[in-house]
Amino acid sequence: MLDELKILYSFLPRLTCGGDVAVGPGDDCAAVRIGDGVLLLLAADQLIEAVHYDPALVSSAEAGAKLLKRNLSDIAAMGGFARFALVSYAANGKPSDEVLNFLNGIADEAERWHVQVIGGDLAAMPVTCGVATVASLSIVGTVEESCILRRSGASSGDLLCVTGSLGNSYASGHHVSFLPRLAEGRFLAEHHYASAMMDISDGLVLDAERMGRASQVEFVIDLDALPLRDGATVEGALTDGEDYELLFTIPKEKYAALLKEYPDQLAPVTVIGRAEKGAGVWDSECRRDLLKGKKIGYVH
Repeated sequence: MLDELKILYSFLPRLTCGGDVAVGPGDDCAAVRIGDGVLLLLAADQLIEAVHYDPALVSSAEAGAKLLKRNLSDIAAMGGFARFALVSYAANGKPSDEVLNFLNGIADEAERWHVQVIGGDLAAMPVTCGVATVASLSIVGTVEESCILRRSGASSGDLLCVTGSLGNSYASGHHVSFLPRLAEGRFLAEHHYASAMMDISDGLVLDAERMGRASQVEFVIDLDALPLRDGATVEGALTDGEDYELLFTIPKEKYAALLKEYPDQLAPVTVIGRAEKGAGVWDSECRRDLLKGKKIGYVH
């Protein structure tokens, strides 16, 4: 059985990058220097039927829109602007109108976010493979090197924050209807408030552990402070995933200014914990290691 984390932690260290690569594998996007202090952001993501959405509940157009928005969330996590996209789609037994609806869902969402779809690939899978749809999208964006945010910038003493609300993403339909936090990510980057940032896709605890590992800190989370989505439980907020909110750290001395300057029309920001020296993700009340639970998030 595929073990996503084991494979990545074993494989990524063997990859080498040249001096024009500002951010290599292991962050929300890779970043390449293209001159004049500008970085090209690149990321790729997949959408698999019956894994990332239920076709009985989600239309083909909604699924296509979700594929693009998942990638836009990665651009948001780096504080960047989304520019271009490439789409690959492989179908098994799908009628042409369903495939077209999926692609139109991407196109409609691309227009909404001013992203240009500039190419891709369309293919059919063998009927015997047992998978109905697999689609992949590569996103291209830009960000100033002076503004880019990474997972590795958190320091001990920083506050840990999230945008929006968490949990119950699947039952509420949020995993499809969410809005990528591009404006929020851009504000935090452009005004140099956040010290580290990523998007929450696989669950708060698992993604916080990833950011803590990159920053070489541990996070202590106040479970009572978690902003719960309607119908969500604390456990769901910690582990459900598919929130597509931004998880970021900010130096304590900057937080008052953020509250004063943060635009009202953006998704609200909540302090949910703090960074400390160490490793792991902890419950602030009882110092329970939240990574030791039976379910910590989604891993392929």
